[in-house]
Amino acid sequence: MLRKLASFFTYLMRHYLPDAYLFAILLTFISAILALIFTPADIMKVITTWGGGFYGIIAFAMQMILVLVTGYILALTPPMKKVLDWVATKADTPVKGAMIVAFVGGVGSWINWGFGLIFAGLLALEVARRTKKADFPVLIGAAYSGFICWHMGFSSSIGLLIATPKHPQNLIEKTTGLVVPVADTIFAPWNLIPAAIIILGLPVLFYLIHPKEEETISISPDRLKEMEDQTVKVEKPASPTLAERIDHSYAVNMIFAAMGIFYLFLHFSSKGLDLNLNIVIFIFFIAGVILHGKPINYVSAMNIAIRSAGGIALQFPLYGGIMGILIGTGLAKVIAGWFVAVSTPETFYMFQFWGAGVVNLFVPSGGGQWAVQGPITIEAAKMMNIDAVKSAMMVAWGDQWTNMIQPFWALPLLGLAGLSAKDIMGYTTMTLLWAGLVLSGFALLIGFGVM
Repeated sequence: MLRKLASFFTYLMRHYLPDAYLFAILLTFISAILALIFTPADIMKVITTWGGGFYGIIAFAMQMILVLVTGYILALTPPMKKVLDWVATKADTPVKGAMIVAFVGGVGSWINWGFGLIFAGLLALEVARRTKKADFPVLIGAAYSGFICWHMGFSSSIGLLIATPKHPQNLIEKTTGLVVPVADTIFAPWNLIPAAIIILGLPVLFYLIHPKEEETISISPDRLKEMEDQTVKVEKPASPTLAERIDHSYAVNMIFAAMGIFYLFLHFSSKGLDLNLNIVIFIFFIAGVILHGKPINYVSAMNIAIRSAGGIALQFPLYGGIMGILIGTGLAKVIAGWFVAVSTPETFYMFQFWGAGVVNLFVPSGGGQWAVQGPITIEAAKMMNIDAVKSAMMVAWGDQWTNMIQPFWALPLLGLAGLSAKDIMGYTTMTLLWAGLVLSGFALLIGFGVM
């Protein structure tokens, strides 16, 4: 039955889901129409708030690009490539390949969403290259499905934002004066347990929904050729110039990396386990510098990785405009208010989770969504005498949840694979349903004080 349901969603998405860029434009239109219907804003207000927000999140967009790119570069290092080759040898059947990719994607995304997304994508490519009759869209869908738990892990935008002192979006510090350590969010049992259940359940899900052998779609020969031609290792010339010697100098690279390690030592020794967004980026940057060995290899990897950021650079302004409409017209408050209005203290967390899932369709950015929904969440939690920290993480859960039907963050992975969103969204819709059941259940348990 699950296989038939997955086939139905796959058919639906392939025939009716537009390109991710057009999806963002359509969401812009929908946001404008909803604002005109449900808020006092007129067309002039909608247009001015849209234009005003168009480039309102450039700084955060740069942070997101760096999270993606540094994670991608780390995945391209020789040690990680050896890990990919070793893991891919375990996927000796198409079904086993999808299960392994889904599990690796979940673990990797929990560690860092940029690294996990790309590492799982590269693993999917390697499995498709090695395993005959492997279904390529299923493998990429499995890789993206691992992204379902990113906001519960180390690179959680909301978890790190409220752990960052004096950050403009640390709304809990602004209202209570408290900075929330990651021990109370990312590493809290009520967050760790559902994350583990989702990650361990993903391989089972892809075992159940994997298409029959006669229905599989193999990787294209052109994409296989591109994989063979892609390399980040730059060979040193036989008679190098001084500049080329510096480019290939391990000493220069290691001295630079040592500076980074020393900075991290000073940071953590003085601030404890302070894993804010900038520190996470810095850790993956320095790790990539070390594992690539030579400066020129890091540059080569960057030239490959930066290509995957094109969709983010193109679409972030569009979502900035949508955020402008939602905030400037008050539409975000209206949408969030719908869920708050029907909440009780016991169901508040679950409805916050669902509401965040709806808002995420319009603002597919953890930090961006927190800017939109955070003030309403904190105020509502205060009015209902509900835990503000758990309420904030419900927004994080909802944000990651509907990414499975929001193609924005699939763009880097799709660019890597040479596929379109409609090729994988049927499978990721099944992930949405599975994770939705798990997270809704745990949100209720939290509401009833069980956790």
